[in-house]
Amino acid sequence: MKKITTIFQSGNHSWAVVARDPDRPDYLIDTNEYLVVSDGRGLLTDPGGSEIFAAVFAALAHDYDPACIESIFASHQDPDIISSLALWLAFKPELKCHLSWLWSEFVPHFGGDDQTLVPIPDEGAVIPLGTLALEAVPAHFLHSSGNFHLYDERARILFSGDVGAALLPERAGLFVTDFDFHIRHAEGFHRRWMGSNEAKRDWCERASRLDIDMLCPQHGAIYQGADVMRFINWFDELEVGLGRINPQGRSLAEKRAA
Repeated sequence: MKKITTIFQSGNHSWAVVARDPDRPDYLIDTNEYLVVSDGRGLLTDPGGSEIFAAVFAALAHDYDPACIESIFASHQDPDIISSLALWLAFKPELKCHLSWLWSEFVPHFGGDDQTLVPIPDEGAVIPLGTLALEAVPAHFLHSSGNFHLYDERARILFSGDVGAALLPERAGLFVTDFDFHIRHAEGFHRRWMGSNEAKRDWCERASRLDIDMLCPQHGAIYQGADVMRFINWFDELEVGLGRINPQGRSLAEKRAA
């Protein structure tokens, strides 16, 4: 069963993560779902696929009333991100789902309609939650053509979707403790899935200007403290994008050097 862990708490403002399901079938990728709460009102990031809805719901209900969730933030359109939408709407029909305008006619195939979806323009938007003003930060082509991350200035947390993701061994910890070991499990994923060096550099410049204590990806472990900037610098130097990957996941430069 998935477990919920509070990663930030300041008065009535908190972040919690639902992660690490030991009962997850091997054929499903592991995911992290984050719940932001302010003044008793909740927002859930990338709530996951329909096949894990029950596990996510049960984990949340351990510490929170799921009825506090008033909105969902979907970084992009993939099924592991948002295919549980219909089940969340069955629980609470008035839920709103914030996502790129680009996917506003695609995601309703999972559930919802134009009353559910709140399109985010390409340049981003502010998403109010209680007394918070959360920021939808553009991350287009990393890896989706319509992609956003979510920044909480008060908590100094950036939910980074697939950026920072790592395909870790079983029983890996919730936080990065050995950057050099960890990043080996992130490199192949980023080389293959991140679509553009130009988009990557734009994101790195944008992220480096934010005050970030924790960078929270949708897969893998959370970066904190000095490891946040360490990751941004590593990602900035990594060659990514179409045509740079061979079928074994190695860059062309690596292939030539072999």
